[in-house]
Amino acid sequence: MSVSQNKLDKRLRHLVGKAIMDYQMIEAHDKVMVCLSGGKDSYAMLDILLKLQKKAPVSFELVAVNLDQKQPGFPEDILPNYFKERGIDYHILNQDTYSVVKKLVPEGKTTCSLCSRMRRGILYQFAKENGFTKIALGHHRDDIVETLFMNMFFGSTLKAMPPKLLSDTGENMIIRPLAYCAEKDLIKYAEFYEFPIIPCNLCGSQDGLQRQEVKQMLAVWEKQYPGRTENIFRALTQIKPSQLADFQLFDFKNLKLNNAPDQSNIQEIIHTQAEIAPQTNWLN
Repeated sequence: MSVSQNKLDKRLRHLVGKAIMDYQMIEAHDKVMVCLSGGKDSYAMLDILLKLQKKAPVSFELVAVNLDQKQPGFPEDILPNYFKERGIDYHILNQDTYSVVKKLVPEGKTTCSLCSRMRRGILYQFAKENGFTKIALGHHRDDIVETLFMNMFFGSTLKAMPPKLLSDTGENMIIRPLAYCAEKDLIKYAEFYEFPIIPCNLCGSQDGLQRQEVKQMLAVWEKQYPGRTENIFRALTQIKPSQLADFQLFDFKNLKLNNAPDQSNIQEIIHTQAEIAPQTNWLN
């Protein structure tokens, strides 16, 4: 392993470990379903989690799961062979969502929204039926920032992808261990380890996608102002509701002079909560 590869390996393990610790993503005896699409991000996520598992302060199970959506030309042997070579417990789910998406989405329209909803439903149901306590998805820091701007520009709402999420039904817990990882580092990581990447022929090559537009915008910003993407992500972790405008989130209507809460009491509550919920160390 080269010096640069070793440094990248350690950095990504540290970032994933920190994200797990900060959000208590993985706990003792968890059965984690690691969703593998065949892309660089999910390969990297599985690889890093396997490495962390060996030194983790708690015992947990990892199982790789891939949804074969029956896209024409999809190489069905690549992922099973990869899992077998590495001795990874895995499941391949077979659901022809490709035909459904192509049938329901008009020619020229983007397929991502319907495809992702169907994929999510199938994976959630499988996790529920097979006793998985966590579902690990390979979204990274850049995905989260892109989603923030997509929701602002096209949905008029201020939200992104949280590192940890309870599903609407309350039956599945979704975690994103790569939440602190930059896409450029994951690209290098995949190159170093030569993962057998499988491209998405259904939606990955479509032109005019909103996410691609936002991605290009952020790339220009990052080139002009290095570190901007990281600053935007950090902003998501330091929200100040009183400095925004959502009157359902902050009680602006009852805001009055000389009605500020006692700051010493607030700090005492914060320290007390921190003592009640100790965290195990995931940083190696």
